[in-house]
Amino acid sequence: MPRKSCLNSNRTNKKETEMKLYFSPGACSLSPHIVLREAGADFDLQQVDTRSKEMVGSDSLFTDINPKGSVPFLQLDDGEVITEGAVIVQYIGDKNPESGLIPPAGSMERIRVQEWLSFIGSDLHKGFGPIFNPKYMPEAAPVAKGLLEIRLAYVAGELEGKDYLMGDKFTAPDAYLFTILNWAKKVGIDLDQWPDIPAYMARVAGRPAVQETLKAEGLI
Repeated sequence: MPRKSCLNSNRTNKKETEMKLYFSPGACSLSPHIVLREAGADFDLQQVDTRSKEMVGSDSLFTDINPKGSVPFLQLDDGEVITEGAVIVQYIGDKNPESGLIPPAGSMERIRVQEWLSFIGSDLHKGFGPIFNPKYMPEAAPVAKGLLEIRLAYVAGELEGKDYLMGDKFTAPDAYLFTILNWAKKVGIDLDQWPDIPAYMARVAGRPAVQETLKAEGLI
C-alpha cells in the first residue's frame, strides 16, 4: 500500500496548534497518534522517512529537531521536543486528565499503566528488533520469535475476561500494545493461537479514534 503524506491532517482551524507529532505510518509513533486523537487534543502531523531522515514535503532533516533519528517525537509550541513513546503518551494523558488515558500520579492505577508501558516497550517492542533487522545473525531471529511468543502468551492470559489491559477502560498502553501487535503478522507470528488477542485487536481497531488514526496514516 503506498504511503500518503499526512501533513496537518488533524488541523481543524487556521490558528496555530499546540503540538506537532512526527511519525512514520505504522511505526511505533502510531501509539501516541492514537492517544492524541483519543484525548481530543489539537495537533498537527508531520510524516518523516526514517531511512533518509527527511521530512515528507520538505528538504529538511528531522534529525535537526530530534538527533536520536527515530520516531515518535512531539514538538511543543515553545520548541521543546519530547521523545520516547511511553513518555509522550503520559505527557498527553496528563495534559488531558479528563480522557482517563493516564491515571493520576501516585495512584496504584498509574503504577499499573506504567508497568504495562514498560513491559510493552522493553519485552515486546524491542523483541522485534532481531527479527526485522537482517544484520542480526541468522540464529537470532528464531530465538527472538520464541521469546516473543512466550510474552504474547502472557499478554493473552492478562486479557482473558477483560476488554482492555486495565479492565473495561481504554488507556494509553492499549494504544501501544495495539501498535506492536500489528507487527506480528509481518514476522510470521499467528495471533490466532491466542483467541483473546485477535478479539482485543478487533475491539481496539473498532474505536472511532483508532479508525481516524489508521485512515490518517494511510493504513486503511
